[in-house]
Amino acid sequence: MAEIIDPAIIRYYHAHLYYQDAAGLAEARRVAQAAAARFMLEVGRFHEKPVGPHPLWSCQLSFAAERFGDIVPWLALNRGGLDVFVHAGTGNDRFDHTQGVIWLGRSHDLDLSLFTDAP
Repeated sequence: MAEIIDPAIIRYYHAHLYYQDAAGLAEARRVAQAAAARFMLEVGRFHEKPVGPHPLWSCQLSFAAERFGDIVPWLALNRGGLDVFVHAGTGNDRFDHTQGVIWLGRSHDLDLSLFTDAP
């Protein structure tokens, strides 16, 4: 039986906006700008190729764990048709990208081969 984990170990969340063409990139920029204006969160680069474990082009939104209840429901309603991969930040990347996840829209298979820490 798995141990019960205290959610206090979550330091932050990342929400990755997924897209795969110029129209999706424009929509991701619109959603990211609106989220940044509303929540003062950090917007990362807009990648036009898959990076890290992500199978599509993406942009990362970073925010404190305490903001989850404000930001994730907003993204659920305002994602503009983009798929959004939300994951916890506990310090264990493999766990964060496999167990501590929420998908808004379709889910996608990640490339987990780059994570060396235990699940």
